[in-house]
Amino acid sequence: MRYRFGDHALDPQNFELSENGVAVAMEPQVFSLLLLLIENRERVVTKDELIDKVWNGRIVSEATLSSRISAARKAVGDSGATQSVIRTIPRRGFRFIASVDPDTVPATNPGSAAATVAQGIRFCTAPDGTDLPYAAAGSGPTLVKVANWLNHLEHDWSSPMWGPLFREVASYRKLLRYDSRGVGLSDWNVENIDYGSFMLDFETVIDTAEDEPFALLGISQGAAIAVDYTARHPERVTHLILWGGFSRGRRMRGNAENIAESEAFLTLMRQGWGQETSLFRDMFAALYLPDATDEQIGWWSDMQRIATSAENAVRMREAIDNIDVGDRLAQISVPTLIVHSEGDLVAPISEARYMAARIPNAQFVVLDSTNHMVMSQEPAWRRAVDEIRAFLVD
Repeated sequence: MRYRFGDHALDPQNFELSENGVAVAMEPQVFSLLLLLIENRERVVTKDELIDKVWNGRIVSEATLSSRISAARKAVGDSGATQSVIRTIPRRGFRFIASVDPDTVPATNPGSAAATVAQGIRFCTAPDGTDLPYAAAGSGPTLVKVANWLNHLEHDWSSPMWGPLFREVASYRKLLRYDSRGVGLSDWNVENIDYGSFMLDFETVIDTAEDEPFALLGISQGAAIAVDYTARHPERVTHLILWGGFSRGRRMRGNAENIAESEAFLTLMRQGWGQETSLFRDMFAALYLPDATDEQIGWWSDMQRIATSAENAVRMREAIDNIDVGDRLAQISVPTLIVHSEGDLVAPISEARYMAARIPNAQFVVLDSTNHMVMSQEPAWRRAVDEIRAFLVD
């Protein structure tokens, strides 16, 4: 459902506010605040409720709240003087007063990125007997997304974090994804979870599902698998895209601080993975998505419970921190695009520069974001997906 008011439309599913069909740039907190007011437009929303819902109850100043209200008003063409959309109710709170028409028509045309695209899930079996699910959606030349640390084919497809990206890609390409062992719909009770098994799972899926050369998307630690495979099999890869990635895990960067960070993170995981009251749950979200909406943060936190067990998460994290495919970078011979958030706290941009300096003729795009994976409401997200589409079309 979208909410239409005046020349504006707010699309909760895709985290987008538009004016006469043109997207309006908004900070995530401002979007969440505006959505909360619209959804509760029949009543006054108190300041305490805004703080509780938008800031998760964290202490914020009056100045911070006022600045977000002002930003919301500016985004919808309102002001503190006119208050024709958002009205301040003295000593009580705020109310959305513009006339709203709930619109149940899909937010975009059938041929656009956000149109409904069905995915089909199938299974294959790795040589060691591990059952692996994979899913395809869309049509055209294939783009294979390497599995990440936490995946779930069904939940990712409809999630506020991954869904917009997957629908965007599936609107002009066949998108192939899979769950590696230990996570999602795959076998959780497995003997081996290490870098070798990551590569085995990837190769099993593509050998089963794809006969033709394909483009390859490696996100986060998936970049290392994508680099390794592309260096060894350039005849099978047409384009290589590395987003928020690294070729060296935390323990392999020659930095004592990174090794200490790895140990601390693993300790917290063992103690708090999947526990709603754990401090690790909040730290996990703050590290990966410091500037996301409440819904996105909630979904990402819930993935601890949905995607895998605490034991498997730790085993995977240990393997990831010890990855090193730096020697493969110079062997890449296919067109390569590297996109990376400038303020990424998970994979520092220095690791992206490290790859770009060693992969021959790699294109390098810096995104204005602090999120490890850029969210669809950020202007940087549109830049990233446009860069990827242009790169694949070249």
